[in-house]
Amino acid sequence: MAARRDVRRDPETARPRVNDAKIALGERGAAWWEPTDAGQRQRLAAAMRVLLRNRAPEATICPSDAARVVGGAAWRDLMAQAREVAADLAREGVITVRQAGREVEPAEASGPIRLGRGRNW
Repeated sequence: MAARRDVRRDPETARPRVNDAKIALGERGAAWWEPTDAGQRQRLAAAMRVLLRNRAPEATICPSDAARVVGGAAWRDLMAQAREVAADLAREGVITVRQAGREVEPAEASGPIRLGRGRNW
């Protein structure tokens, strides 16, 4: 909601924040009630950015947090896809993938991972 209030004052930073939130919630982009692979990937990426943006810069999230936003009660079905999207964002430097507090390569990660802001945040 704060981003929507900031649109008039600071459109350069506020508009991308509003857009990510609307995509994550299914208000923009592919119809959420007719999910496509590309649409879900877009929503997962947007949800990851929104969740990280609303935490302290050093904080992390779990990929399941984004899957819950996009998938609701069926979030577990999106976990593999959420990890793939996280790997894509990590390759772009937007986020980092961490295990036990250390940055790891997404392809080498086995078990629970956390996502944090990357060098190209």
